[in-house]
Amino acid sequence: MTIFYFTSTGNSLAVAKRIGGNLISIPQIISDLKPEYKDDAIGVVFPVYGFFIPKMARRFLAETKLSANYTFAIGTYGNMPGACMRNVQKYALDHGNRIDYAESLLMVDNYLPNFEIADQIAKLPKKNPEENLKRIIADIEAQKKLEATASLLWRLFTSAIAAAEKAWAKDTQAQSYILNKDCVSCGICAKICPAGNISVTDKVQFGSNCEWCLGCVHLCPKNAIHLKNEKSAERWRNPEVSLKEIIAANNRI
Repeated sequence: MTIFYFTSTGNSLAVAKRIGGNLISIPQIISDLKPEYKDDAIGVVFPVYGFFIPKMARRFLAETKLSANYTFAIGTYGNMPGACMRNVQKYALDHGNRIDYAESLLMVDNYLPNFEIADQIAKLPKKNPEENLKRIIADIEAQKKLEATASLLWRLFTSAIAAAEKAWAKDTQAQSYILNKDCVSCGICAKICPAGNISVTDKVQFGSNCEWCLGCVHLCPKNAIHLKNEKSAERWRNPEVSLKEIIAANNRI
């Protein structure tokens, strides 16, 4: 089994590790995609951003062929998945790929403009991530098929949010980052950026190809990167994933 994953603060990588198999980071292959990937089973694990799959993972599904007897997609989310998994199945099918099983997993929401991280951590036990992940793993081992569904209201709401975020995010994300005096130009932010969008010389500079994953904000060892509208000074990294693993997954320097 092969699992392709996209991660920023470790949630999706933690899930991919638990499912097992040959794990491949999408950022590490995105510049040299093969036309086809083959295995007996292939999965894609990613965080849900704005009710949809991250841009880079979307490109992966659009530009490659996944040839397997069984395919699955798991989206990690912290609040509401919207119609994400339904749309991912449809998006994959529109680009020549089949997703047999599409499921989402409720975890910590680390979207700083909306949530206080301490509150999210406190709420985590009630979300039952361990129990739900065990169920998902059992489903995958049994090669269960699952077609994701979403009500008309959720489909419309998801489309509206996606359109609004697309209009807002066009080359403007870098304007949202603030560096404080604690920055020591260590370069960690550049190494964990999946888009290779950060450069560090005598200062940190953000480009216009941001995935809006906020990994640079959460994983800065000095807590020196902030957002203009963040709700939390606390940061999050999945405790089952090390900073070294995230650097290995995302470093494109």
